[in-house]
Amino acid sequence: MREKVLINDVGPRDGLQNQPRVLTVTQRVQLIQALINAGVRSVEAGAFVSPKAVPAMAGTDAVLAGLPVDAGIDFQVLVPNLKGYQLARSAGATTVVLVVCASETMNQRNVRMSVEESLAQAREICAAARLDGVRVVTCIAVAWHCPFEGATEPGRVLDLAGRLFAMGAQDVNIADTIGAATPMAVGNLMGALAREYSTERLACHFHDTRAFGLANVYAALETGIRKFDSSVGGIGGCPFAPGATGNVASEDVVMLLEQMGFDTGIDLPLLMAAGQLVGGMLDTTAGGRADAWRRLQLEKGAEVI
Repeated sequence: MREKVLINDVGPRDGLQNQPRVLTVTQRVQLIQALINAGVRSVEAGAFVSPKAVPAMAGTDAVLAGLPVDAGIDFQVLVPNLKGYQLARSAGATTVVLVVCASETMNQRNVRMSVEESLAQAREICAAARLDGVRVVTCIAVAWHCPFEGATEPGRVLDLAGRLFAMGAQDVNIADTIGAATPMAVGNLMGALAREYSTERLACHFHDTRAFGLANVYAALETGIRKFDSSVGGIGGCPFAPGATGNVASEDVVMLLEQMGFDTGIDLPLLMAAGQLVGGMLDTTAGGRADAWRRLQLEKGAEVI
């Protein structure tokens, strides 16, 4: 049997949050359904954040209400604080995502709290989630480089990961928020984390700002990581991180993994169709770096994997 790799598509949240065009709740549900139809089994469906700060995430409760129940899909929602958690829980969320930045400046820009304040909030949310039966995924942002403070000290990330696991986080996702990591840096940090913690509880989140996204996925794979965030069509970007462009495209990541012999469980042509769907909704080019080649293969009747 082929080794499985889990793809968590963050397009409906991270991909949409910084777009000039705001999609309706109906469009967001349609996009998520297209991802489900393609075989995606983990989706970041939205965020319970201030609609004034991130208008694209308004109505996340309605998005969750419009999604299939008991479909075996892990619908994740981002929460910035305890109030966000409470709103998510009331909306029926079963997995929440908490972000803690590895730099003080980025954390202040992101949630207007110090790192220690965010950790205290995370501890409170983890305690509440344990009682509520809610799964908690934590994300360490700017794990390799901060747009304000420069290179991140690896020991800082190791310490944060340990503290988040100790609080009760089921997974810790290591994020290259601005796409500045190199494959060597990824291998070094993820190797150190893998030696300290179970790789089953670690994940990676890469942006493709400097065209290193796929190379960084490969570097993380080499350390044993088998969970990755990616965004359908390669859409995305952080509104609080200058210069951050789109996430690594789900289509590119799935093609790489499948051609390497891993099993993602995702139908690539259907995933490509979801990428074209969101591109049309946003009136932008979407599809990933190899999209033109993949489409040529389909036109020729060749198998695309």
